[in-house]
Amino acid sequence: MELGAFSISLAVKNLQESRAFYEKLDFSVFGGDEAQNYLIMKNGDSLIGLFQNMFEGNILTFNPGWDQNAGNVEGFTDVRALHQHLTSQGIEVVHDGMKGESGPSSFSIVDPDGNAILIDQHV
Repeated sequence: MELGAFSISLAVKNLQESRAFYEKLDFSVFGGDEAQNYLIMKNGDSLIGLFQNMFEGNILTFNPGWDQNAGNVEGFTDVRALHQHLTSQGIEVVHDGMKGESGPSSFSIVDPDGNAILIDQHV
């Protein structure tokens, strides 16, 4: 089971302050849209999403079908197969955004300590 690219999505209070802070840690803007209150920042293979007023709490994010550069990966495990496997293991899905039989879809789970995990396929 391959979960795809990993990042942490941070719920930030002030996008500009957070951007400036992570730039001091040598992260640079990799994606996102400041006008829509989110930025994706990258340092090497490390990815951090900064999201202002979009959700509460931080989220561990996995992107099936993507590598750490948001490049498409051949032969990846589709989000639907991940959904089926995890639910068959007794893991409760707390948000089900599954759509169609292929392409973009997502779902969320929560670990035993209350940490949100988003499985978000864009391809």
